[in-house]
Amino acid sequence: MKQSTVQQHYNAARRSSSLRGGGGVAGGSPLDGCPIPLAADTPVVSKYPAAGFWFLVHSISCCVCLVLGFRVSRLFFFLLISNPFSSPSVSSIGFTTLPFPPSRPPPPNLGHNQSLGGATVRSASRVVVGRHGILIRPWPHPKPEEVARAHRILERVQREQRAQYGVKNPRPIVAVTPTYVRTFQTLHLTSVMHSLMLVPYDLTWIVVEAGGAATDETAAILARSKLRTVHVGFHAAMPIEWAERHRVEARMRLHALRIIREKKMEGLVVFIDDNNVHSMELFDEIQSVQWVGALPIGILPHSGHTEGVATLIEADKAASEDPPLPIQGPSCNSSGALAGWHTFNALPYARNIASYVGDSGVVLPIDLEWAGFVLNARLLWKDAEGRPDWIWDLDMIDENREETKCPLVLVKDASFVEPLGNCGKKVMLWWFRVEARADSKFPPGWTVDPPLEVTVPWQRTPWPEAPPEKPTLVANDRLPKHQSKTSRTSKSRRSSRKKRRREVTQEV
Repeated sequence: MKQSTVQQHYNAARRSSSLRGGGGVAGGSPLDGCPIPLAADTPVVSKYPAAGFWFLVHSISCCVCLVLGFRVSRLFFFLLISNPFSSPSVSSIGFTTLPFPPSRPPPPNLGHNQSLGGATVRSASRVVVGRHGILIRPWPHPKPEEVARAHRILERVQREQRAQYGVKNPRPIVAVTPTYVRTFQTLHLTSVMHSLMLVPYDLTWIVVEAGGAATDETAAILARSKLRTVHVGFHAAMPIEWAERHRVEARMRLHALRIIREKKMEGLVVFIDDNNVHSMELFDEIQSVQWVGALPIGILPHSGHTEGVATLIEADKAASEDPPLPIQGPSCNSSGALAGWHTFNALPYARNIASYVGDSGVVLPIDLEWAGFVLNARLLWKDAEGRPDWIWDLDMIDENREETKCPLVLVKDASFVEPLGNCGKKVMLWWFRVEARADSKFPPGWTVDPPLEVTVPWQRTPWPEAPPEKPTLVANDRLPKHQSKTSRTSKSRRSSRKKRRREVTQEV
């Protein structure tokens, strides 16, 4: 029916155009079906004026499409030329307008308290992109199974991306952490634990605890990590002095290296202190180490007292002419080979350096921290194949020597150390020491038992009822006259409120 109607309108328009073009031409009938010849010098626009008009409209439409975009311009011309509520029609100049072809029906719009897959959904909305509706589901998702499935899909996608674009044939990682029970142990050890849980490689965590046998408090923290852990105790206690503490921590790391040699662990040995902050790029960077590697460390000197803050300000002023970089690590030459070491400049802080834990001074690192070095575990084996001869055996290292605080005690020639982190230019590890006083009190495992006592009842708040008035800088003679009355009325209102509150509390 629609095609016959369109055909009738087309024939009518054709006959009318033939009647207009046939006048004054001899030898042709205006009612014939054959085309009527015209003069050769007649322009094309005069032959077909409708075609020229629509050519002009088409050109304008193309320009509008370039400016507005395809979707917006299509909707604009559709609303301008056609009527979506009527059937296909023909304009007075013979142009036929047809609607867009039907597409798939959009998903039903869920209103309030409608069901979706058997679950009740409070509200939902739709976003229309072109002619396609997108349903936005509320959060959280009504089906927890689909959420878990989505997380599994994302995990598999990330695993495939690492397999294609990540490190080829990654080696396992052995992390060594010295620790001891103290106020901030739970804080620091939990932070390191979550960092190691994000490592995408096979990891073994060796935790050496000072103070004798391994405690249940530290074991409870390690059990929450779900990692492969080796928890051992160290016979010496952790001293309060910072210098002695550095020496004991070095002995604890050497004790962990002997455990790696006895069990013949494979992989890369990295020293993870519980106070430091690590980037995930660090574990990708160390995969390129062949035997021994060195990383740059960002040093963050800190003091928790006002005197220490003043010392930091004075040190910054003293070093303003030639500010040292707070970085410790390898230094390379123009060819990218190891040329030396860049140590932290401690001279600006020489007047106020912390000597014990809880001191008001600034805590500074040693010349070269163990955390900035990475070892191949095969270096520690006695009969390892291809083991270089510039590595000292662990049995020949004296733990009581002063040189054991530096990790270079393991190598005979430091020129074989491989610089990492873009040859010491990219920092992926930050050294940070924040500790409480040695005599500070804290609940074991930060577990409160019995419950806390009530110090402030729920009817009252610990803040003052009326804030103190701010001192004014305006002279009394410049104040308006009505200001004194206002202050008196406000004070009377506050006093009355205080009396009412006291009466209510006494009644309760």
